Amino acid sequence: MRTGVVALTAQTGRRERPCSSPRCLSARFISVDTSPTPAPDTTPRAGRNADAKRRASTARSTDTGDARRATTSRPGDTGDAARPSDAAVRPTTSRPATARPTGRGRPAGGRRTATGRRRDGGGATTRADDTSAPASDPADGRTPASRRRRTVLLLLALTAVTSAAALVFGLLSWAPDPPEPTRPLTVAEGERLAAVRVTNLRDLRAGVRVTAGVDAARIELVGWVDWSRSLLYLDVGGPGAGAERGLVQKVGAVLVVRPDPAAVPTPAAPPLVPPADRWRLHRLAPGTNLAPVLDLLLGLAADRPDATRAVPDGGARWIARDTVAAGPVDVLQAPLPGTPAPRSAPGSTAGAASADPDGQTRYWLDQDARLHKLVTQLPGVGPVTVVLNRTDRPTLHPVDALGGRPGLPRALTDAERRRLDQLPARLRAKSGATLTLTAPVGTNTNLRAAGWLSWTTRTAYLAVADLGVPDRRTLLRRDTTGLARADLPAGTAGGGSAEQPERPPLPPPAGPWRVSRAGSDALSVLVDAAVAAGSVGPRGAAVRVREDVAGGQTVDVVEVGSAGARLRYWIDRDGSLRRLELHTDADAWAQLDLRPTVVPRLAPIPRPAATPRPHAAR
Repeated sequence: MRTGVVALTAQTGRRERPCSSPRCLSARFISVDTSPTPAPDTTPRAGRNADAKRRASTARSTDTGDARRATTSRPGDTGDAARPSDAAVRPTTSRPATARPTGRGRPAGGRRTATGRRRDGGGATTRADDTSAPASDPADGRTPASRRRRTVLLLLALTAVTSAAALVFGLLSWAPDPPEPTRPLTVAEGERLAAVRVTNLRDLRAGVRVTAGVDAARIELVGWVDWSRSLLYLDVGGPGAGAERGLVQKVGAVLVVRPDPAAVPTPAAPPLVPPADRWRLHRLAPGTNLAPVLDLLLGLAADRPDATRAVPDGGARWIARDTVAAGPVDVLQAPLPGTPAPRSAPGSTAGAASADPDGQTRYWLDQDARLHKLVTQLPGVGPVTVVLNRTDRPTLHPVDALGGRPGLPRALTDAERRRLDQLPARLRAKSGATLTLTAPVGTNTNLRAAGWLSWTTRTAYLAVADLGVPDRRTLLRRDTTGLARADLPAGTAGGGSAEQPERPPLPPPAGPWRVSRAGSDALSVLVDAAVAAGSVGPRGAAVRVREDVAGGQTVDVVEVGSAGARLRYWIDRDGSLRRLELHTDADAWAQLDLRPTVVPRLAPIPRPAATPRPHAAR
């Protein structure tokens, strides 16, 4: 009987109480279909509509009878109290939603998904654990879930407002911690300060950025410093750069510049391989800001520690802690190397005289005694800030005027010695060459020249320009009879610019030629050596300095001569002379580049007509 009730419930969608009366069973199982698969409905549409109406009316009459039975006790129905409730025996399988009368205690078409049922005080049956649709609050029409969400949102808003108020109050009432007071250096800090210049020399080189001066006199420098070779390679800019705007290289006391008046005011890192042209010796005018700054950069290296930095009364103090791109550093205050330390007044403490940092130099040092920043005051310049990049350490190449790349001098091999000994014969076989001269012979004398050289006739003829006098030319002719010079206007002597003069005119023009037997200046010595290279070999001890490139050819740079007259021969692997260099009195190098070619006939200079001698009176 229980199986029949479950089947009826699954088919009709209504919950029926079991009835043990035989009178009820026959009416309940009239339309029960217990087959596993329902048979297809073949009834016409009109018949189906009529059947649906009859089933609806039957369901309403049955529900009415159920309601009466639920509220009215019958004499023969005595086993209801002893039977288990519907919730205990009813299966938990879901059933299709079916329209239910609203008198059963739930809305029409409602779907129950839970299995528990309870009977309320009015007799209506409800589900004890039904959570598919939250009950509405009769007071405000909101469900319990919506009330919970509203409560959570209110709590979150209150928390946000409280946090914002606490943050604002904390910012308004926050005060930075007082800085640590300055103090004398500890032993370890003094040792680090004393080893700064030794560390710079050990690290060889570093990138550098400098700002010196203020307002219209301010200059800015960007580039590199090589302490191991006392070499600076910088790009100079800023409103106070003046004639030094452009590239600058300095080795020791020799300064060469490559001016660029059209450069932008803000400098940039110079090219690693410097340009080969337009370099000239330069003397800084008195009172310029550049000279003290360059001396300061080169003076940051030494081969031994500064012993005076580590003593307690050396005037050095610890100022603060700071952080740079490389990491944490200590800011120390101490005089520049070579300057006297400030002394305290009588009766004062050791640190009282240096409590005021104005005019003192500050060093930003890490734990390895590496300098990352320096701020100081230079007389006549003003405030100077130097920032070092310890990781930017490329190999620097000095320009040709400063001797070019450094090498490792060694003795000549047998092949190099043979090429040097056979040089005169090879030059005579090539007949001659065109020549180009670049000679920084003095701080105010930078020469450029172009012309020809014939080894067969032992003659050289060239036009020389001085960058300081761009509208004049000096014609120079060297032959077996001696050396002749003539000063002419640039247009008459071949033209061209002072930086790139043209070759001299042929035949030589008439003019005030000055003839001498020999010359002792750097230009005469270099031209004489070039002419003599085709007749006799280099004399003196020879060493190979380095390997280099000239005119697209690999050459061996061979240095010959003593310290007072050093000549360098650039000889390619075929035994041809590509360049001749001379070390000048200005501690720079002059270059004479040669390119083998057919040389025109170099006519002699015009000789003045001989004046007849007056005859003696008879």
